[in-house]
Amino acid sequence: MSLDNRPIYSGGCQCGAVRFRVEGALGDASVCHCRMCQKASGNFYLPLVSVRHAKLEWTRGERKRFQSSNYAWRGFCGDCGTPLTYEAPDGVALAIAAFDDPSTIRPIIQWGVEAKLPYVDEVPDLPGEETMADIADAPFLADLVSYQHPDYDTDQWPAEDKS
Repeated sequence: MSLDNRPIYSGGCQCGAVRFRVEGALGDASVCHCRMCQKASGNFYLPLVSVRHAKLEWTRGERKRFQSSNYAWRGFCGDCGTPLTYEAPDGVALAIAAFDDPSTIRPIIQWGVEAKLPYVDEVPDLPGEETMADIADAPFLADLVSYQHPDYDTDQWPAEDKS
């Protein structure tokens, strides 16, 4: 929380080149199934949350933008490709998974359901395994070192040379 008790959120891309901070209450969170959101995220759907009247500040780097329609722009990291924004005349929305703690942002509606992939509702019924359960078939997991930016702000990134 800020000094005036406004919530503060932070987040950014996978590589850490682009970081943001939001001060104030977020707007509605949603999941969009439209084909443009599917392609922009490379996924089944794109979870987004409106910034509305909160203060959005880019604290590290600049997002690149692609004009996906005559009204909308998509913001993303030019280094790692992480989807970051949906920007339209009615405001900016941020990709929920780009937040450092996305678990606190719960979608309340689905949009673009006409393009919903036919198997999306079946995903929760699929068997689930933890990552390390695959170590017999993927022994590289035992030595895996993540170069992903951590889920908190850092003074600089990358912290050290990866070589």
